Amino acid sequence: MTKIKPLAFYLPQYHPIPENDKWWGKGFTEWTNVTKAKPLFSGHIQPNLPADLGFYDLRVSEAREQQAKIAKEYGVYGFVYYHYWFGNGKQLLETVANEVLSTKSPNFPFCFCWANESWTGVWHGLKDKSLIKQTYPSDEDLQKHYDYLINFFRDDRYIKVENKPLFIIYDPIDLHEHGDKYLEKLNKLARNDGFDGIYLVASNRNEDEIGYKKMLYDGKISHAFNKSWGRHLAKTPNIFKRLIRKATMTVFKNFRKPQIVDGKKIFAEMNFVKADVETYPMVLPNWDNTPRSGINGNVIKNATPETLYLQLDKAKNFLKESELKENFLFIKSWNEWAEGNILEPNRQHGLKFLETLQQFLSKD
Repeated sequence: MTKIKPLAFYLPQYHPIPENDKWWGKGFTEWTNVTKAKPLFSGHIQPNLPADLGFYDLRVSEAREQQAKIAKEYGVYGFVYYHYWFGNGKQLLETVANEVLSTKSPNFPFCFCWANESWTGVWHGLKDKSLIKQTYPSDEDLQKHYDYLINFFRDDRYIKVENKPLFIIYDPIDLHEHGDKYLEKLNKLARNDGFDGIYLVASNRNEDEIGYKKMLYDGKISHAFNKSWGRHLAKTPNIFKRLIRKATMTVFKNFRKPQIVDGKKIFAEMNFVKADVETYPMVLPNWDNTPRSGINGNVIKNATPETLYLQLDKAKNFLKESELKENFLFIKSWNEWAEGNILEPNRQHGLKFLETLQQFLSKD
């Protein structure tokens, strides 16, 4: 079997930007949410704080280099940087990628996941607040988008599959419905620049059964985790509905808590299936987005290094049964701290998740 190549999703935030200053207060970063988190039920461990890397600022090159060094040491093949292009030339959180490109550091493989989604305040308890809308306004904007991307595609560190830059689309349905022939045009531009097109991969967001081939995708990141998790979220009782008839709002506030699901059940029931394009497994170490969302959040309990190993083993078996150009194994995520979705060293588990990955890969 060809060597497995783990790719970890990477949030290029952790530094102030004018927009976040305006929306959430001067100097806001995800660390703001992480450090103010509190336990919301018995046995809930919050805040979960960084260990070896500390409260880094990703504008500092040494921080990015340390991340890559640790990732490489424990077997991560590359980072998948979230890329934000909202239309009309508007970007957010592009500083990290621009610095990685201009400084040629870290010397570590990477690619982009275009997070083509509108930003709202939903995870901050402001579901009706629209911050910035995702649009696909014109061919002129598409050309500007490509002109930005091609600088990265040409970089030797950018991950390619048979002379095609790997480019992940977070929401393929939204792009398909609103971006007229967007991918067809991107492919044509890439071919004009000497590539064999772009290796387009749909994210794990949508079901595997959708016809991705007709939408011009080469690959799909498995929806298996989302599907299993969704079933268990649907089974979780809504405590508000149970208590509202029996309690005053004052009493209710003392009982209300996030939705909690059992990771042992979710990961045991995960079942990777093939889409109509090359399909890559995705595993998830942990999840607790209460630092960002409070009692409106979701918590996966019993998400441990052991349940990560279980997922990795399933992923390996799935890859063995598949005939893929590359044995990519996606990990969500490297550093989404306010979602409690992290591989990085943290005070609760130390290096255990990374050590689990390393142990698994040593048997590959």
